[in-house]
Amino acid sequence: MSILVVGSLAFDTIETPFGKADKVLGGSAVYFSVAASFFTEVFLVGVVGKDFPESHLNILRERNIDLRGLKQEDGATFHWKGRYGYDLNEAHTLDTKLNVFEKFSPDIPEAYRDLEYVFLANIDPELQFNVLKQVHKPKVVALDTMNFWIENKPDALKETIKLVDILIINESEARELAKEYNLVKAARVISVFGPKYLIVKQGTYGALLFTNSSIFSAPAYPLEVTLDPTGAGDSFAGGFMGYLAKCQNLSDVGIRQAIIFGSVMASFCVEQFSVERLRILTDQEVSNRFTEFLNLTCFKEI
Repeated sequence: MSILVVGSLAFDTIETPFGKADKVLGGSAVYFSVAASFFTEVFLVGVVGKDFPESHLNILRERNIDLRGLKQEDGATFHWKGRYGYDLNEAHTLDTKLNVFEKFSPDIPEAYRDLEYVFLANIDPELQFNVLKQVHKPKVVALDTMNFWIENKPDALKETIKLVDILIINESEARELAKEYNLVKAARVISVFGPKYLIVKQGTYGALLFTNSSIFSAPAYPLEVTLDPTGAGDSFAGGFMGYLAKCQNLSDVGIRQAIIFGSVMASFCVEQFSVERLRILTDQEVSNRFTEFLNLTCFKEI
């Protein structure tokens, strides 16, 4: 099955202890789409400015991502500047210029409205709600958000969360949304809001899955080289949703395996700046690292 993703396309200017990159391709919809494209067809809705180069569009076309929902408006493309210290779990925003993204209002093409898997990347929850009014009974809806929306539009966010199956947020956002420090208690609070599954991203510590009946912990892959964590969370979501759409197995086993594939894609993403590692990634490498994850987490009772 194919996936509809609605989110940002951006220029990222990034500094980490291990290097710098100026105005490279970024944005939540970009990372998600490239990662998910290893598993299924992806249909992207977003906006860029007139300064968005053809070479960036070609990166998406190389992955057979459908761009009929991408609008190019007069003005400049969304540009984010950030810096990471040695704690790569925390980004320090230096500058944000929304540019054409400031007035982004998703218009879902008719050809996209019957897609059964929908991912609402980190945008205004009112826009996410509007997307859900345009699509026709999707099988699975997943949503990502951030502390800015939790703090500034909590009511709109909760109304949108009621309509989704899967909520994917990081550890601090889960605590803030639930107003509860303990993650297990926070998950119980959030489950009342509506989602069947809560996935808590923990950066270099992996991810947690909470359902009404179980908790599953997936580790992060131990890497020798980590250059840029930007986009890791969206790559995780892309791998996760991409595999779900491919296998169409929403059992507990299927969801858990999808999380491991999400972790696989995130682990590749951070090995280079922007989507450069994902561009040269092969299906065989994805399969091999999934096997390595199995070995990493497998043990027998003695």
